[in-house]
Amino acid sequence: MIIPLIAEAIFNGISFDIDYWNILKIVALVAVIVLVKLYCRGATNLAERQLHSKVVIVTGGTTGIGAETTLGLAQRGAQIVLLTRQPASDPFIVDYIEDLRTRTNNELIYAEQVDLASTHSIRKFATKWIDNAPPRRLDMIVLCAASQTPPGKPMALTNEGIEETWMVNYLANFHLLSILSPAIRAQPPDRDVRILFTTCSSYISSPVLEDGEEALDAKKWSPGKAYARSKLALMVFGQAFQKHLDAYKRPDGLPMNARVVFVDPGYSRTSGMRRWLSRGTLWGLALYVLLWHQAWLFLKSAEQGAQSLLYAAMDVTLGRGNGGKLIKECIEVDLARKDVRDEETAKKLWQASEKLIERVEREEAVKRALKKKEMAEQEVAQEDVGKGSGTDAGNVAEKTASGNKKSKSKKSKKAAA
Repeated sequence: MIIPLIAEAIFNGISFDIDYWNILKIVALVAVIVLVKLYCRGATNLAERQLHSKVVIVTGGTTGIGAETTLGLAQRGAQIVLLTRQPASDPFIVDYIEDLRTRTNNELIYAEQVDLASTHSIRKFATKWIDNAPPRRLDMIVLCAASQTPPGKPMALTNEGIEETWMVNYLANFHLLSILSPAIRAQPPDRDVRILFTTCSSYISSPVLEDGEEALDAKKWSPGKAYARSKLALMVFGQAFQKHLDAYKRPDGLPMNARVVFVDPGYSRTSGMRRWLSRGTLWGLALYVLLWHQAWLFLKSAEQGAQSLLYAAMDVTLGRGNGGKLIKECIEVDLARKDVRDEETAKKLWQASEKLIERVEREEAVKRALKKKEMAEQEVAQEDVGKGSGTDAGNVAEKTASGNKKSKSKKSKKAAA
């Protein structure tokens, strides 16, 4: 095709009749797209900090924003402890960690199995962590795990009977930090301990928190309200947990060196967002694919969403006495709701959460005990069956042997006769 164009240019010359108006429209359209993309991609983290020898616990660190945050922390030398639903021997977890170690040139990346939908699983891990003597080093906790039911889907419950969004987004973090509190407070005063709560602007539209178990009320439940309520509860608890840490009197008399930081990463193209937009259906997924260019234009990538989390993890201004701040687009912003800092709301929520966990753990302990007893009875029954079959076999052998003896004696008598 290029040869006829060259021949046309040689024999007939090149036409310079250019439609500048069309070119101007195209340039303007491209400029608008670039500006919109630059605005929607958000701020970039410019804070830097070496994290060698720092121990960081990460939830939700295998997908989306959590995975990109884990990558950024591991690249700076942090020792990562990933809390994953699957066991550390799971092929996906093994491959993921090996790939992460190779990409970051950091071998200090491990996985611990913790199901955030199970109070028992959380307690097993956290109790094991704090039982270590001397206390294990802990420099940072990054809470990225979240669950979100797509619109139109029914309310989902965990195996323990707790609404899934409430459990994973809020109650799991409450339970984990409540048990790890002694390990956080026991860190030496020269350490910069940070607890990063990943939140969302949806907390602004959340209904007022009445009590900790209202999330189980099917009449008031909807996917959007459930997610917003869980994020508001998480922020109320975060403020209360900071006060809980500040109230602790260290044996050395020095001020508390741990602080809570809330981070809003913004709307990003993660698997959770894709599931929400597609409503968890194949038709919705097909529509999402058709309109993917709009998602690309207006939503951040997971890497861009992780920038505010990396900023909160490394910026030096978020030091002592700066707990409870909200970071968005790598800057501090004001909280949009006053009841986030309301002490009475926090007190009611804390007490209700403790009661709910206590009740659920007691019920689950009874279930485990009954199951253990049932298994023991089954083992005993199997042993009895085995012994019984062995006894029957012995009786049969004895009868057979005695029968053979009688037949032999009869034969011998006939022979003698």
